[in-house]
Amino acid sequence: MTELSEHAEQASSPAAGSRSVDVEEAITQAHCQEWARVVATVTRRFGDLDAAEDAAAEAFAAAVERWPHDGVPPNPGAWLTTTATRKAVDRLRRESRRDEKHREASLLFDDAAPEPLGAIEDDRLRLIFTCCHPALSVEARVALTLRMVGGLTVPEIARAFLVQDATVGQRITRAKAKIKAARIPFRVPTTQDLPARLDAVLAVLFLIFNEGYLATGAGTEPIRHDLTAEAIRLTRLLHELLPDGRDGSGEVTGLLALMLLTEARRPARISATGELVTLSEQDRGAWDRDLIEEGHRLVRERIAAVAAGGPPPGRYQLLAAINAVHTYARDARDTDWSQIVALYDQLVRIDPLPVVALNRAVAVAEVDGPDVALALVDRLPLAGYHAFHATRAELLRRLGRSEQAREAYGRAIELAGNTAESAYLTRRRSQLSPPRTE
Repeated sequence: MTELSEHAEQASSPAAGSRSVDVEEAITQAHCQEWARVVATVTRRFGDLDAAEDAAAEAFAAAVERWPHDGVPPNPGAWLTTTATRKAVDRLRRESRRDEKHREASLLFDDAAPEPLGAIEDDRLRLIFTCCHPALSVEARVALTLRMVGGLTVPEIARAFLVQDATVGQRITRAKAKIKAARIPFRVPTTQDLPARLDAVLAVLFLIFNEGYLATGAGTEPIRHDLTAEAIRLTRLLHELLPDGRDGSGEVTGLLALMLLTEARRPARISATGELVTLSEQDRGAWDRDLIEEGHRLVRERIAAVAAGGPPPGRYQLLAAINAVHTYARDARDTDWSQIVALYDQLVRIDPLPVVALNRAVAVAEVDGPDVALALVDRLPLAGYHAFHATRAELLRRLGRSEQAREAYGRAIELAGNTAESAYLTRRRSQLSPPRTE
């Protein structure tokens, strides 16, 4: 047997196939866990988001090529970061026409201590604040950070924004160009500047969490714990950086509580068959009680602060309070829906978005009935949003209007980007009474 044929036989053997799958899984896991770290580290060294993103992509391409033959390195993140940095250096040298660029490349070998870059040592948090600079539009800040820090694809971000892929792509390209042209620094703002920069940062973290909690990317798991865990980790850092009592800190606390109370329900959200399990049907004994207790404690702290004369609660504090009511009930039948409606009433006043009104209508259905809720839902301009049609389907079902419910379920299934949610909606539709035959 020749050496080449021996390799071919090994590659086709079950053991070789298993190794190939293991490497693929390692690369996928590394991308989920290390993308932001690689991009942030290269950005800190070279100050160029485009170069950092390209270098990170090249590093992962090198992993795809080399790891199947060389094996997965003991520290994949370090391997990817080193490879990406070298790729960035090579690119700078190739493209350089001036000594200044050569000096930038030589930074790789500079042993001097780096200058202070902010209040805490976390490159990914610096990257978030860089991407969320006030020089950029709010839409651009959120889209850019989701791409550079969260590692989400353009289609995934477009789903989060309910806009076209091309729109998101243009926002990201223009934002990176503006950061480069304006020489926006790669650092966490000073404590005095933080409150004014928080809104976009919190929106970014919330969207990253939502993408993980109900993943919409093709080929992904229905829940991406890597994204929810990263969003919680970065929100905890913000919470430490801006302790409760400072301007804007209440919303950081509220967002952290909201994430914890939502993440606590994750173990009960997907059935053994891969189907979404709604809140009313979940096994509440499977919820993470430690996360719930921590979330409840944070909510109580915010309630006490407001009662003591602090600023009124903002969006994330109210959403956290709503989730606290849900998770306080040991049984779905014990849920205080009147309190939830009252909290949504406050939220609608400060955040009058159609999606907020849609969620309020779900609570109204439990208090005033599905007919009242359906009248509210039908006024909303959300025809392209799957949850709008899913909500209509459930309300029409409760009203006994099966044919209309079937049509609404169908539209929701068409628009849903999550496999577990699609499976749930398909089952619910199949349980409707058969259509009438002439």
